[in-house]
Amino acid sequence: MADLLKGDKKLLNAWAFYDWANSVYSLVISSAVFPIFYEALFSERSHYITVFGFSLKNSALISFVTAFAFLVVAFISPILSGISDYVGNKKSFMKFFCYLGALSCVGLYWFSLENIYLSLVFYFLGLVGFWGSWVFYNSYLPDIAFAEQQDAISAKGFSYGYIGSVILLVVNLAMIMIPDVFGISGTKGEAAMKAMRYSFVMVGIWWIVFSQYTYYYLPKGNKFVASKIKQNIIFNGYKELQKVWHLLAENKALKRYLASFFVYSMAVQTVMLIATYFGAQEIQWSSQSESTTGLIICILLIQLVAIVGATFTSKASARYGNIPTLVVINGFWIVLCALAYFITLPIHFYVMAGLVGLVMGGIQALSRSTYSKLLPQSEDTASFFSFYDVAEKIGIVIGMCVYGIIDQITGSPRFAIVFLGVFFVIGLVLLRRVPKTTELE
Repeated sequence: MADLLKGDKKLLNAWAFYDWANSVYSLVISSAVFPIFYEALFSERSHYITVFGFSLKNSALISFVTAFAFLVVAFISPILSGISDYVGNKKSFMKFFCYLGALSCVGLYWFSLENIYLSLVFYFLGLVGFWGSWVFYNSYLPDIAFAEQQDAISAKGFSYGYIGSVILLVVNLAMIMIPDVFGISGTKGEAAMKAMRYSFVMVGIWWIVFSQYTYYYLPKGNKFVASKIKQNIIFNGYKELQKVWHLLAENKALKRYLASFFVYSMAVQTVMLIATYFGAQEIQWSSQSESTTGLIICILLIQLVAIVGATFTSKASARYGNIPTLVVINGFWIVLCALAYFITLPIHFYVMAGLVGLVMGGIQALSRSTYSKLLPQSEDTASFFSFYDVAEKIGIVIGMCVYGIIDQITGSPRFAIVFLGVFFVIGLVLLRRVPKTTELE
């Protein structure tokens, strides 16, 4: 079909619908079902496994693999951005990473400790596929929407992603809790594990099937087609990051804010990625069944409360300013990290999930909008946000490595969670050094 015109409602909706397609990965695989499944594999044996010649704790191992995946993504993102700005068919690149991630989710069906290396490859490629496709997905926004449309359609994409991922997670939860209704046989524990494996396959299929609507309407890419991708094009993304780095020296408020964001964001993202592993290992659930159900309910609780938290944070920032609000939120995170050391019962974890959700959505939304307000007057905002995204991913690498190392040495994630509180302390101190500007008032 002929390409739709920029700003066309059908084109905008098709772009936003990709969130519906791929957000099931971040919720079902990253946050909810896979962490529970992975922990259940170790329920009747030691939590340590020999990999690459080392005896590693299971949660430390997955932390290191996750950190390595984000390191790869942080490295290739500028290259992909440079190519996507130049090549004529960036939809093919987006499809490649989409299918890589989706098929890797299907591959998780065969995840086992007996084939741990192949299993970890599927997990690793799933992460790379998800975040790689996001590079091209985001790069389409200025191509398909006018400036005045971008905020609204971006928010619509977020809404689509939330609704779609929660729908699938609820279905998966029902499969795990009442597997016999879905024709899944075996003992209660065996049937639940089968249901979780089926969930991984469903994520992959969901991702591929629903993304077709997006691909049908999205244009190939730029209006011209490059005959050859030259070396200077491949590394153009790195040049853009270098340019932003030099510009930061001229903007004290932006430089100091980005430093604080880098520190506290690594703690926020790490907590998001390891919360389920912590709950599975450290909370005294009465049974494996209660653990599975309770953890998924907690994830859903966080998702729901996060919306309320984001709205509350937006109103607070409008009244008190962005930086003062972020200072208070970081202080709240410090308290949560300290309290996490003492929680042991399911009710504690439910309360903690609600409190985390309250500040999880708020700190993410406000952090990005604060950064946007501090940007210099320039049409080249893509380079600044590319720098922001790479900084965030490098922070995740550091956070996950710190968590994994402490968990491996001490044998308990409690100490790692408390240590993450140090990052919030540093972030709070750095936030207070951000100069007052009219943009943030």
